[in-house]
Amino acid sequence: MKNIVVVGSQWGDEGKGKIVDWLSEQADVVIRFQGGHNAGHTLVIDGVTYKLRLLPSGIVRKNKISVIGNGVVVDPWALLDEIKEIREKGVEVSPENLMISEAANLILPFHREMDEIREDAAGKGKIGTTRRGIGPAYEDKVGRRSIRVMDLRSENNLDQRLETVLLHHNAIRKGLGKKIFEKDQLKKDLLKIAPEILKFSQPVWLKIDQFKKQKKRILFEGAQGILLDVDHGTYPFVTSSNTVASSAATGTGCGPNSINYVLGITKAYTTRVGEGPFPTELVDEVGELLGTRGKEFGTVTSRKRRCGWFDGVLVRQTIKISGIDGIALTKLDVLDELEEIKICVEYDLNGKKIDYLPAAVEDQLKIKPIYKTFPGWKTSTNGIKNINDLPDNAKKYIFAIEDFIGAKISSISTSPEREDTILVENPFEV
Repeated sequence: MKNIVVVGSQWGDEGKGKIVDWLSEQADVVIRFQGGHNAGHTLVIDGVTYKLRLLPSGIVRKNKISVIGNGVVVDPWALLDEIKEIREKGVEVSPENLMISEAANLILPFHREMDEIREDAAGKGKIGTTRRGIGPAYEDKVGRRSIRVMDLRSENNLDQRLETVLLHHNAIRKGLGKKIFEKDQLKKDLLKIAPEILKFSQPVWLKIDQFKKQKKRILFEGAQGILLDVDHGTYPFVTSSNTVASSAATGTGCGPNSINYVLGITKAYTTRVGEGPFPTELVDEVGELLGTRGKEFGTVTSRKRRCGWFDGVLVRQTIKISGIDGIALTKLDVLDELEEIKICVEYDLNGKKIDYLPAAVEDQLKIKPIYKTFPGWKTSTNGIKNINDLPDNAKKYIFAIEDFIGAKISSISTSPEREDTILVENPFEV
């Protein structure tokens, strides 16, 4: 049976929710392997809209097992709120269809506060985080002082772990002139919700091994996009985890040989939320048109997304970095009204042409895009389900992208509706 990893090939917000929902219908198990509740997926099923942040997309479908892996950082209160929210929409959530890795690290209130304190103090140097405590929680994980799901089982152990992590955080808070964080109330609050969290707790690595032996189809669901990867993205304007496909193995506890196909979700243009380099950004009426037609506002934060032309250099780079086998091209219909459309095929850095994104942020901010221009099609592609029915200029644009990035386009999305998709190949059946 095929196991598939879905990743965003740009800066996130590529429309992963729709594609993951379509794939989850065919999968037996859907697993989140990194990130936190800073990443949102919007699903529309039978006219009902679900806005998921931590829960895997498979949770809204019957007879699917959803898993939150050890690579995810979990705000336990946000998770319980999300479970309550979708239960109110008629979705069943129980230990039979939801599992949380006992090794997953928790996001606590002082993480959120630290996120806000740093962003507010950074001024022009701010990263543009979602202020949900994701970065500080990952820092504690790497610093070996984090609270994990399993720590909620023992009051004595929890007390000791809180002592350790607050010793670190309160030293920083004092240095910044902030009030120290009291342990006792937090411990009470955690112990109060512990039973609700622990009933979902499992040794996820062991469960995945069982799923593989049972030949279940596994869908690994990533958050954000590869250009926000802490190692391979536009550092320091990145998230705090590895968003590349190989992170599916470490973020769940299975070997890389468990991955059979990597699907990269790619928008037909480019968007970015928050701060940081964006070579093809359009701060003109075209950029505004893309944002308006594409409804470019964040699922989690409602922040307006920056918009620009398709950056072929960047997508080609993320394909190589993440081992992407096929591309799901989304939001083609957003381009329908444009007279001409551009693809970035090269950069100019201080008068020198380069064909990759340099690692240094100062160079990333200096580079100028070199474009290839294509005629627009000036007719609606909305809802088209067969590639032969697309306008000729739309097909030329798609084939030009495919040829330049060096990966097969496996599907093309022509509206937000799940059924409005041109399927070239099914990743589960390749």
